[in-house]
Amino acid sequence: MYYGGIEAGGTKFVCGVSDNELNLVERISFPTTTPTETMAQVRTFFKKYQEELAGIGVGSFGPIDIQTDSLTYGYITTTPKVAWQNYDFVGTLKKTLEVPIAWTTDVNAACFGEYVAGHGQGLKSVVYYTIGTGVGGGAVLNGRFVEGFSHPEMGHMLLQRHQKDAYLGNCPFHGECLEGLAAGPAIEKRLGKKAQNLTADDPFWQIEADYIAQCVYNTTLLYAPEIIILGGGVMKQPQLLPLVRQAFADKLKGYVATPELSAYLKTPALEDDAGLTGCLALAKEIVVCEKL
Repeated sequence: MYYGGIEAGGTKFVCGVSDNELNLVERISFPTTTPTETMAQVRTFFKKYQEELAGIGVGSFGPIDIQTDSLTYGYITTTPKVAWQNYDFVGTLKKTLEVPIAWTTDVNAACFGEYVAGHGQGLKSVVYYTIGTGVGGGAVLNGRFVEGFSHPEMGHMLLQRHQKDAYLGNCPFHGECLEGLAAGPAIEKRLGKKAQNLTADDPFWQIEADYIAQCVYNTTLLYAPEIIILGGGVMKQPQLLPLVRQAFADKLKGYVATPELSAYLKTPALEDDAGLTGCLALAKEIVVCEKL
C-alpha cells in the first residue's frame, strides 16, 4: 500500500509516494505552469503506482474551497494565478485516480507535517507560518485544522508599520499587511535586491524581525499555541530567528508566560519537506478514516 502527496505551490509542484510508515519511496518536482500541463505531469507520476495507491493528500496554493458541502469544494478559487482561477483540482484528479483525496492549503499541509513528524510531535497545538514569496499561516489543534467558513488567511493580518520603514506595502488588497510588508517580493521592491542578497548585518533585518514579531505576538494572544514554527525562504536567513525572538519578547513585555523562546519559536525541523510530509500523512489519515 502506498500513499501519495501533492504539494501544489504557486511556483512548483512537489509530488511524492510513501510506504505505510510514510517513508518516502519517490519524489519529483516540476514548475507550476498551466493546469493542463501541470496536471498531466501529476497523472504521469502517479500512474505507475495506481494499483497500490490507497489515497492522496493535497496541499494547494489558494485561496481554495474546503467546504465539503459546497458546489465548488476542491476548487482553487480567486488565486492571482489567472490560469488556475476557479479550477476544479480535486475533481480533475479523481477522473484518473479513483482514491480518497484529502484537500487543504499548502501551509496547512506543512503545519500538519511538523505536527506529525517535526517540532510539533507530541504537542496538541501547532501554528506554522511560511514567509517567502507570500505569507500564509495554518494551525492544528488536537489533530484538526483550525478553520471555519474557510481556511485562515493569517498572512494578511494588519500590522503597524515600523517607524524607520517608509514602504507602503506590496499587497494589492491591504497594503500594510504581513504579506505586504514582510514577504520576499516586498523586501525586493523596497530595497532593490532579494532578501538572500542582503548582508547579515543589514539594518533592514531589524525591521523584518519587527514585522514577524508582531505576527507572533498576535498569534500568541489569539491562539496561545504550544509552538510557532516559522518557515519559508525568508526565514532561511540564520540571523533572523534570534532577532524575531528578541523583538517578540520586547513587545510581549512578560504579559503572558510562553514556553521558553528557543522552544516556542522555531524554524521547521523538516525544512523543505514539511509540506510533502503533511500531504502524505493526510493521505494516510483519510484512508484510515474511510475504513472505519
